[in-house]
Amino acid sequence: MSSIAVIGAGAWGTALAMQAARAGNDVVLWARDPARAAALAATRKTPRLAGAILPETITVTHEMPAQADIFLLAVPMQHFRGVAVQMPPDAGPLIACAKGVEMGTLRLPLEILAEVRPGRATAVLTGPNFAHEIAAGLPAAAVVAGTRKVRDAVSRILATPTFRLYGNDDAIGAQLGGAAKNVIAIAAGAVIGAGLGENARAALITRGLAELGRLAVAQGGRMETVMGLSGLGDLLLTCTGAASRNFSLGLALGRGETLTDVLAARSAVTEGVATAPALVARAGTVELPICAAVAELVSARITVAEAISRLLARPRRDE
Repeated sequence: MSSIAVIGAGAWGTALAMQAARAGNDVVLWARDPARAAALAATRKTPRLAGAILPETITVTHEMPAQADIFLLAVPMQHFRGVAVQMPPDAGPLIACAKGVEMGTLRLPLEILAEVRPGRATAVLTGPNFAHEIAAGLPAAAVVAGTRKVRDAVSRILATPTFRLYGNDDAIGAQLGGAAKNVIAIAAGAVIGAGLGENARAALITRGLAELGRLAVAQGGRMETVMGLSGLGDLLLTCTGAASRNFSLGLALGRGETLTDVLAARSAVTEGVATAPALVARAGTVELPICAAVAELVSARITVAEAISRLLARPRRDE
């Protein structure tokens, strides 16, 4: 039996803890808030995952685990650095389960880990996974991107017949896919919310994939990674799944709601809001018209109508 420490008791962290327990591991789930940890330990339920019951084999704590065979860091991207610095200096590999780009530094998750925990073995776990389906044990697949040794270890410890893990050595491409898909999903939601139809959404997803491909290749990733689970797969799920927080935010914006009102009504983080301007800034001269429009939209510099008009007015070109 292996030991897994899941850092973060939100929907994704809790779902990963349940998957880790399902795989036969000794699991500790860390929650930042002591009161939340106590409530989860007592009731075995969380409002973040309606209907899910946490197995008794999972230990819930607010004290940072000192050791584990692997650590799964499932915290919001903009809090990732603050949690990463709390990781014990000598323990198992650190697996980033966050998707996005850090505001200010424009760093990806593994770049942050390299800064705050240099020399530690790391990888990224990403792909088209809704937390509530992973918690329920429904069939799913994901990618572990990192060195062969680390990704093999994670796959061996975490995979089950209903949770298939694929390895990849392109951590840059995998991380950029997880970041960009949240931004593009906001645009996809806005298209549907504004009543522009499924044809428009399909076109936007396809052109969004082209943006992701340009960005990944420019930053050292590979196009085949973009076409895999961490790119195309995650993009399709997030741009079409009703449970996507980013898609539903865009949907509300497309219907005329304000960003302030939408975010005020939510307790969970919508990663694409902070990631959009950071991703565009990181891209530099790489052409990302959809992501750039979303960045301006969430910064209140343009309206949904203006964003759509701008994209439709782009010069004609070959695909």
